Amino acid sequence: MKIHIDTNVCTGHGVCEGIRPDIFEVGDDGIVHLVSEDFTEDDRQDLEDAVDQCPTQALRLEG
Repeated sequence: MKIHIDTNVCTGHGVCEGIRPDIFEVGDDGIVHLVSEDFTEDDRQDLEDAVDQCPTQALRLEG
């Protein structure tokens, strides 16, 4: 499982960071970055929620 962030459309709203601050972080550049890429199936629901709630649809879950 992998998260792809489209940095061309991310505007740093931070919704994903609010859902999982241990995985997502809005950087000083105003774009979300991954804090961790060690995902497990236990994380899937939260990751799907982050993808679904992203206001700019900048996140995609693969796998």
